[in-house]
Amino acid sequence: MNNIKIVFMGTPDFSVPVLEALIKNYNVVAVVTQPDKQVGREGKIKTTPVKDLALAHNIPVLQPVKIRADYQSILAYEPDIIITCAYGQIIPKEIIDYPKYKCINVHASLLPKHRGGAPIHRAIIEGDTESGVTIMHMDYGMDNGDIITQESIPILDVDTAESLFNKLSNLGAELLVKTLPDILSNNINPVKQNENEATYSYNIKPEDELVDFNKDAKSVYNQIRGLNSWPVAYTMLNGKRLKVWESIIGDKSTNKEPGTITNTSNLGIHIQTKDLEIILTVIQPEGKKRMNAKDYLNGVKKEELIGKKLGD
Repeated sequence: MNNIKIVFMGTPDFSVPVLEALIKNYNVVAVVTQPDKQVGREGKIKTTPVKDLALAHNIPVLQPVKIRADYQSILAYEPDIIITCAYGQIIPKEIIDYPKYKCINVHASLLPKHRGGAPIHRAIIEGDTESGVTIMHMDYGMDNGDIITQESIPILDVDTAESLFNKLSNLGAELLVKTLPDILSNNINPVKQNENEATYSYNIKPEDELVDFNKDAKSVYNQIRGLNSWPVAYTMLNGKRLKVWESIIGDKSTNKEPGTITNTSNLGIHIQTKDLEIILTVIQPEGKKRMNAKDYLNGVKKEELIGKKLGD
């Protein structure tokens, strides 16, 4: 199958294991990824992880700013199949309809649940107990193409967005390599998605990062781990942003208002939620590095914290 010409489209770290597996097993003739970005005050150029991997293997890289208007250079490679994984732009009809073996997408959810750009974050935030990877045919809507195959894994109570990200990234690579021979030999029976079961997981917005202590402790716990390690949940303490990296659910409740600091301990900072306390165990005060909450407490007076309401 090394004569099969593959164009791969992807951008973030999540896509890297998938591309690595394709490079190892197939003929990747070109890679399409998002344009380089300027970051920081000095405006340094940051390339995508997918671009870095492609260049390391001397594979041509294309970076259209708007792929809907600039796709001819991709089709010039005459791909037999196009494989996408977290590319980041809507693929135009001209690309979807071109390859002999169609366009295939590797999506980090058990479709039709969690269509969209943040399926991993939302799965944890919403308290799902399982996730997985779907290999699907690309269609003209948002992740609504026919399902070729799926594989599920449990979401553990200790999983974060980062740990689930890593699990699904590797699972996606394994499942794609296992499924591609059947795709290329037309030995598949795609199944249409049930639109009645579709849910959408849109990209994380700034307002999603602010911890809402009016919710129950389990929901707060899920929000915190669902945003770890990017973009990271936060609250406000004394008018300054306090990032919250990790927490545990307490076994007590008080009569204090949600968001109130009720106690401090060797575990961390105790906060009242709608029901139980949530204990912030790893935090990052504004302008400082990430630290254990107990280390932070060594530098502050307990009586100055207890009774304060976070978010004020």
